[in-house]
Amino acid sequence: MSDQYLIENFLEMMSAERGAAANTLEAYRRDLSDYAAFAAAKNGEMANADRHLIQHYLIALDERGFAASSAARRLSSLRQFYQFLVADGVRKDDPTRVIPAPKAGVRLPKTMSIGEVDRLFAQAEFEVASDKLKPKAKLRAHKLYVLLELLYGTGMRVSELVGLLRSSVTREGSMLNIIGKGNKERVVPLNDRAKDALLAYLGHLPPGRFVFPANTDTGFLARQVFARELKALAGRAGLDTSKVSPHILRHAFASHLLERGADLRVVQLLLGHSDISTTQIYTHILDERLTALVHDHHPLAKD
Repeated sequence: MSDQYLIENFLEMMSAERGAAANTLEAYRRDLSDYAAFAAAKNGEMANADRHLIQHYLIALDERGFAASSAARRLSSLRQFYQFLVADGVRKDDPTRVIPAPKAGVRLPKTMSIGEVDRLFAQAEFEVASDKLKPKAKLRAHKLYVLLELLYGTGMRVSELVGLLRSSVTREGSMLNIIGKGNKERVVPLNDRAKDALLAYLGHLPPGRFVFPANTDTGFLARQVFARELKALAGRAGLDTSKVSPHILRHAFASHLLERGADLRVVQLLLGHSDISTTQIYTHILDERLTALVHDHHPLAKD
């Protein structure tokens, strides 16, 4: 069944069973058609969409300048639509049930899905493994891969990353001592992938002060250069380059940790936020997770 067919069935039900006015039906049609176009652009369909697609749609509305109240109305239309699909047996679940409505004054941080991050890593790994690259190009590819591993593996700020000191890396490579805003120091762990990539990369560098040295006034890689190379990598991976940046990968690090049960205080420490209120831009993820837990495990929750 096509998206348009499902929309027409929904509108027919709203008219016949609930007596919706013509203006109301037109508003539903406009909202659902816009969402259908977004889903199609992501190679998806309304009938099999998951909550991540809907979250990305809400982020896209925010980027298009929609007020929180307008985005909340769009989400309400989607709730009505998916409840209809469940009642009609088209779907077994409602993907909107754990998504809170956008609140006025709160801008959702841009982020990337895990699948998009995987594609970015796959492209970086493919280029590092290429036998066609000359030694200098090989080192550049390896450097970009290590930058990606450290950024997504630690969530550090791009300025902290490009200016990382070799002395910040512990001997075994399992931890980094990061100097953040206000010269505040924090220690962050490295996962095995990032650790192995970093140590292998450092083994190919001549002695020096910085992990990512460059012929610049500062002596290390300019963050604008890294951002440009990251977007180019995203383009080669077939991703929308406007949705990929060092800052967005930092948000992805935090979002994906919280989605998998990390404590907000721990994420605050890893990101180097001095105030928990800064980290609370991610509380919508916690709200969704808590709602899902209650729905899935409470004995009186409805199927």
